[in-house]
Amino acid sequence: MVAFACVEPGEGTIQLLVTYIRAVSAINRVIGEVLSWLALAIVLVCFTVVVQRYVFHISYPLLQDLYVWLSGIMFTGVAGFALLRDDHVRVDIFYRPASVRWKATADLVGVLIFLVPFVVVIFLYALPFVERSWRLWEGSSNVGGMPGLFVLKSFILVFTVVIALQGIAWLFRSILVLTGNEELLPQKLRYQVHHDVEPAL
Repeated sequence: MVAFACVEPGEGTIQLLVTYIRAVSAINRVIGEVLSWLALAIVLVCFTVVVQRYVFHISYPLLQDLYVWLSGIMFTGVAGFALLRDDHVRVDIFYRPASVRWKATADLVGVLIFLVPFVVVIFLYALPFVERSWRLWEGSSNVGGMPGLFVLKSFILVFTVVIALQGIAWLFRSILVLTGNEELLPQKLRYQVHHDVEPAL
């Protein structure tokens, strides 16, 4: 924190960081709000499959594949939105009551040491896997199942991109906080301060 306090980024650099944070957060918010509607589709398709199988004793592999694929697309696609909303798992017993500067420091270290290497490794390992699927024009392994399995597999790469972009946005937010420039961000993109009050006995 001392190092950041001693190094004051130029005004142009600060504005670039703010612009990046706003843009990426807006993109992930739109993606998240759109893909969240897939939850309704998943419930409807799953309900249809159950009724067909146990009431009418018929089965359509395409529909069975569909709700699995919709789940995969939704959960990978909204990863950046979840990070934006701070919905990923963390040890809140330490993080929640911490000061804003402590949170910024923890996020900066976490993004650099854990998040970025994590998504880079996943991207590098998934890329040939996805490329092979596209070359083969891969479809479902179930007879009569969904075509275009390569599209579903591509969402592994989408996951790494959206979460990396949002992670870098939070890295930049940490820099703004540690250099005393957090007020340049809109309130909804700033760190939330929690004042937990113990209930009266």
